[in-house]
Amino acid sequence: MIDERSFYLDAYRTMDTIRQFERRAVKLFMEGQVQGTVHSYVGQEAVATGVCRALDASDWITSTHRGHGHCLAKGADPGRMMAELMARETGYCRGRGGSMHIADVELGILGANGIVGAGIPIAAGAAWSAQLRGTRQVAVAFFGDGALNSGAFHEGVNLASIWSLPVVFVCENNQYALSSPVSRMVHLERLSERARAYGIPGVEVDGNDVGEVYRAAALAVDRARRGEGPSLLVASTYRWEGHNVGDPGRYRSREEIDAWKARDPLERCAERSGAGPEELARIRAEVERVIAAAVEFALASPVADAKGVLEDVHA
Repeated sequence: MIDERSFYLDAYRTMDTIRQFERRAVKLFMEGQVQGTVHSYVGQEAVATGVCRALDASDWITSTHRGHGHCLAKGADPGRMMAELMARETGYCRGRGGSMHIADVELGILGANGIVGAGIPIAAGAAWSAQLRGTRQVAVAFFGDGALNSGAFHEGVNLASIWSLPVVFVCENNQYALSSPVSRMVHLERLSERARAYGIPGVEVDGNDVGEVYRAAALAVDRARRGEGPSLLVASTYRWEGHNVGDPGRYRSREEIDAWKARDPLERCAERSGAGPEELARIRAEVERVIAAAVEFALASPVADAKGVLEDVHA
């Protein structure tokens, strides 16, 4: 049993950290401080938070091009993340990876990835290593609805199924693969039906309800940890912004966006916590200071030296 008030307050802090981090990252990009681009995770915070709450520190995750939320929920330091976005030597990948390639093996973050679906077989491989070594570690692969039609999805999930690997596949259905609505990409009412083809459990959850996400993820993680194999978890959610900072999102109506914003995962989490306005304001102020310190740390860090671009490259 979990203490619901503590759960929702802790979840709210994590989700607000993700939201403030993302909004500051977009602002910094517009100011020319961030190298590359930024894919905002605003609107999807409950998925990363709920799933990672079900994991142990030694468990692994693989992420996507929209991966800042996953990393923060798994315990990544906002300062080192901001430094990575700004191509600074103090970043997680010494400024070489940027927004889409943050990794920290010690935290169980096996890497965000700009290739759609690429984290799926990596998570399966990590789970296989746990099985071979006899540990109780579990791997989670985060991916978007667009990855459901990739070869990596079929190969990774099929392998995990036939070998009963301890892995949970988390599809964040944010309704669009870039500008293509999911209804045009998959001829299924429930994306979780894909699980039947691989003989594994598939479940759909409200991806804007952090408690519902956590409960479903905890069941899937426990199942994997017991050696009973993988599961597919489909979380229905919505990205509030365009695909990236350069996308005006004209393929979506204002009515659709407003309808999803009315289901704000942070506001729903705040309501479940039972906290009053003053307590929530205090948490937001504390998070604001954390993000401000992260930016300050990154700006004070040395710029990545191009001469070292070939360091840490394995041949």
